[in-house]
Amino acid sequence: QVQLVESGGGLVQAGGSLRLSCAASGSIFSINAMAWYRQAPGKQREMVAGINSGGSTNYADSVKGRFTISRDNAKNTVYLQMNSLKPEDTAVYYCNADLRTFMSSTWTVRDAMAYWGKGTLVTVSS
Repeated sequence: QVQLVESGGGLVQAGGSLRLSCAASGSIFSINAMAWYRQAPGKQREMVAGINSGGSTNYADSVKGRFTISRDNAKNTVYLQMNSLKPEDTAVYYCNADLRTFMSSTWTVRDAMAYWGKGTLVTVSS
């Protein structure tokens, strides 16, 4: 019913840049917060950056000053601009959205819940 599709991952050299995109589609009524998480091999998933419906943002200390999260509400899309990439940024990056869906069968709006994308791999070579 709801899909989050990430794109933009790939292989880049240390010091380079990448821009990730995540588009949400389906029976979306409204989107609250959107965020990017990442999971490196052998490590737990961690939040990288988040942005709420008002545009307020927060970042993990490890990416402050290098990554920028933004969103296009008209397109239900969130972006992550990643600059000055480091080998330790290598991970699978996941998109997360806290959103409400509209049920046309009952003409109701469901409570907000979290949805995840399938992830996109970012590899930073030294």
